[in-house]
Amino acid sequence: MKILKYIDEIIAKMERWLIIVFLSLMVILTFFRIILRALYTHGHFQWANGILSQVDWTEPFVRLTVLWITFLGASLLTSDNRHIKIDLFGFLMPPKWLSVREMILSIGCTLICALMLNASLGLIRIEMEFGTNYFLGTPAWVCQLILPLGFFVILLRFFIRALEHFINVLGSVRS
Repeated sequence: MKILKYIDEIIAKMERWLIIVFLSLMVILTFFRIILRALYTHGHFQWANGILSQVDWTEPFVRLTVLWITFLGASLLTSDNRHIKIDLFGFLMPPKWLSVREMILSIGCTLICALMLNASLGLIRIEMEFGTNYFLGTPAWVCQLILPLGFFVILLRFFIRALEHFINVLGSVRS
């Protein structure tokens, strides 16, 4: 169990750094495009339009980084147990049953993430088959790898949580 927690901590550190890098790139590239567009539109500088046409790949790149940041953030929130929850019966249940409920919910979320992982792998296979390019000649499937990767990491985190609650349930049954 400790090795899974250690792996989870390493993944969380990498996710935090990736979010910082992607968010910084998004801000810088978007600001750069806005300045160039303003120089061309309001200052009538033709060279700004020339540069804009050379960096037309930045717009799809920024859209892609939004997708990556979304999945990385969702994964981090799942790691901290701060993901979206609909808790209808939590306040009605006795405290001794909360671990059982959390274990069942974590198992259910693990299964849903497994289904989404399988579906996203299917999408990647289709994109590989059709050979579409996204920007700068980058295959679309490479850009969309965050889908299976994100679902896998979220699945792993729900699985770890399910194991933790299972151990808690076993400990409370034995005592």
